[in-house]
Formats: sequence, C-alpha cells, structure tokens
Amino acid sequence: MPKVEIYTKKYCPFCVRAKSLLDRKGVAYTEVDAEGKDELRNWLVEVTGQKTVPQIFVDGRSLGGFSEIDALDREGRLDPILRGEAGA
Repeated sequence: MPKVEIYTKKYCPFCVRAKSLLDRKGVAYTEVDAEGKDELRNWLVEVTGQKTVPQIFVDGRSLGGFSEIDALDREGRLDPILRGEAGA
C-alpha cells in the first residue's frame, strides 16, 4: 500500500473531513500537525503552491486538500491512487 500523509491543523473542519474520507476508505495514514510550524508550512507552500490545510500526499505525490480528494473520489479516481495503481 502507498504511504499516505496528511498535513493538518487543530480545529480545521476540512482536515476532519479529509481524515473522515480516508477513514471510511480504510486507509492508514500518517497525520502531521502543521500548527505553528512555519518551516513546515513554508515547505508545503513550496511543494503544493497552497497555504491551506489539509494537504494530502500519496507516496510523495501531492493530491491537494479535501476538495481535491473529494472530487477524485466522486470521479472514481481516488481508490486506484490509494491502492498504488500505476497511472492513476
């Protein structure tokens, strides 16, 4: 299974939604608290171009935030990515 990481902050409703979506799918993930960690937040902006959390990565590939993984899920494209299928 691919390595899934989710960068979050406390009291972030979109973080809760993203984790809930991954939990419903039975996906194991590592949660990284980005609260008050300026260096980490700067890195996230460099890598994703986004200042917001959550930011979800699968095997180092940025999938974006909750809205993006929710859209991928509705399109039927999230499960293959989470299974590590090539070309997903």
